[in-house]
Amino acid sequence: MLRFSKDHEWVRVDGNTARIGISDYAQSQLGDVVFVELPEIGKVLKKGAEAAVVESVKAASEVYAPVGGTVTAVNAALVDDPAAVNADPLGAGWFVEVTLADAAELDGLMDEAAYAAFVAELG
Repeated sequence: MLRFSKDHEWVRVDGNTARIGISDYAQSQLGDVVFVELPEIGKVLKKGAEAAVVESVKAASEVYAPVGGTVTAVNAALVDDPAAVNADPLGAGWFVEVTLADAAELDGLMDEAAYAAFVAELG
């Protein structure tokens, strides 16, 4: 199940595990990503709080947690290859995995069709 936030993060849920990244729209707005800062494994993220930081040739930006949970994995490959965020934002460019604190938080997120309509409205 893939869901999106209005802040342009995505979450893919498998059981109780949620993988988080940024949308294709978000990476295109950032431009070339040159640096990624990831949280420590074991950190507890609250929904809407900073989960990671990305720096691009244009700006630095926070990646917000679309759901809360405890970080169980980080995509360490992004440290050496931050451009993966641009090349494959919905795949190899993921940032963190968390154990969901409250699956009900997923209810406030958009599915792919709703997110596509949301982005289209942005112009």
